Amino acid sequence: MNPTNFPYSLYNLIDFEIYIFLIVYTIFCYLFYKILLKNVSTERHTNLKNHFKNLLVHALILSSFYFLFNALYVGSEPYIVLKKILPYVSTLTFLWGCLLFVKTSRLLVLQYLFLGSMRAGVPLLLVNIFSLLLSVAILFWSVSRVFGVQLTPLLATSAAFSVVLGLALQDTLGNLFAGISLQIDKTFEIGDWLEVQNGIIKVTGQVKELSWRSTMLVGLSDELITLPNKLIAASQVSNFSPENQPIIRSQIFRIGHSENADAVKNLLFQTVLKIPEVKQNPEPWPYIQEITENWIAIKIIYYMDQYGKQFSAGDIVLDKCLTALKNNNIKLAHQIIDVKKENT
Repeated sequence: MNPTNFPYSLYNLIDFEIYIFLIVYTIFCYLFYKILLKNVSTERHTNLKNHFKNLLVHALILSSFYFLFNALYVGSEPYIVLKKILPYVSTLTFLWGCLLFVKTSRLLVLQYLFLGSMRAGVPLLLVNIFSLLLSVAILFWSVSRVFGVQLTPLLATSAAFSVVLGLALQDTLGNLFAGISLQIDKTFEIGDWLEVQNGIIKVTGQVKELSWRSTMLVGLSDELITLPNKLIAASQVSNFSPENQPIIRSQIFRIGHSENADAVKNLLFQTVLKIPEVKQNPEPWPYIQEITENWIAIKIIYYMDQYGKQFSAGDIVLDKCLTALKNNNIKLAHQIIDVKKENT
């Protein structure tokens, strides 16, 4: 029998060294996690542990098929039935080896992205693209090695078909490459609050996921917003979640001219400083914004870490400050309109 013909060409690929390499490769992936990703969040630990449990299952299945293949390969010579089973077992062994290699490589890429971003999540777009390209490369290599098929002439003759397919999928491909460019530039990450403005269209939301075609946001009212990646790439994007850059918010209180403005500023400062949702560094800053014939307007600026909690925190600031003013017998001013009747 010609060792280059199927299934003998497949038997030659099921090698002990390759099996050991796959097992060591999987162990290396696990050591990468244990050594370099100790400080990731609890959510990520749970996610990675589930991935490794899945890898362990695939490694055990591969090992079972590999040892079964070797047992049949050695003992099938006198038995026709075992010879007929051997090609199927070898095919399953080879496929599971490829599957374990792709899954382990995918998990390594995912862990590498975790190293660059120690936040709640990373988009799966780049991981999915890597997995797809690796799977296609392994498929081409396998067909060439196992069946002896030369794919170069086939790829050359399909150039015209590729052009037609590319034109038909230009919107999808445009969104795909736009998503890749957004991730390479690190315009935003999972969990960031964005304001996307394109002309008169303005959308605000928190990034939930970045897919092949679109980016999904969760709006301020928990609504799901799906935006094409090309639209985001062509829009003005404001990111409200950069590290070490707090969100600035303010509130205005108008008091009468009879009140002590300095005492009111100190009262507002002490009240807002005690609110847990407000940062203490930098501190809140009260100041007199304007003086009119009806009131003295005192504006207090405060800082927050989480853009999504601005409305709930603003409600707490208003409630606490109004309560403090009331407890200190400080009344808010209102506009006075004098109406004079002219004598005719």
